[in-house]
Amino acid sequence: MPCSELYLVLKRELFERLKALRIPASKHCLVVSIDQQKLWYFTENEVRAYKVSTARAGRGCVKDSLQTPIGVMRVAEKHGAGAPQGMVFKARQPTGEIWQRGQPQPDNLITSRILWLEGMEVGVNAGEDNQGRVVDTKSRFIYIHGTNQEEKLGQPNSHGCVLLSDADVIELFDRVPVGTLVYIA
Repeated sequence: MPCSELYLVLKRELFERLKALRIPASKHCLVVSIDQQKLWYFTENEVRAYKVSTARAGRGCVKDSLQTPIGVMRVAEKHGAGAPQGMVFKARQPTGEIWQRGQPQPDNLITSRILWLEGMEVGVNAGEDNQGRVVDTKSRFIYIHGTNQEEKLGQPNSHGCVLLSDADVIELFDRVPVGTLVYIA
């Protein structure tokens, strides 16, 4: 299925799930396709597509699985406003280190900006599932964030987060308010 058609299918799925959950739609929405390694940002008037990387371990919501959670979420917190491009974060705090292209490639760093996600579907990506396992997206510290491994965007490469280029995550951060709905499928 072409990306433009997939985006429309996923957007429709998001609105159907929101209706079932009795959650009103927001002016801004993010839709992520794990299969396509794409993120779409949309408002009433605009659609933008970004190349991403999701988890190497696939999709799933269980704590310590290193998988990207699925379902309806929201941007609960934003961190990094005004930080220089390439700023490295640990525990959502700037370290003072600026990663620059051409530096050695350690494992994925959290760079530039952070959109901290919170699950909206109890038992799926919030709280615990029916087997008592933690599936809480926010307590798993699942973010949309910049990466120092931009050359790997478009293929699975994270430990559960959704990775974007530094330039793209800064652009998205500036457009997306806290509370923006996110659908990962």
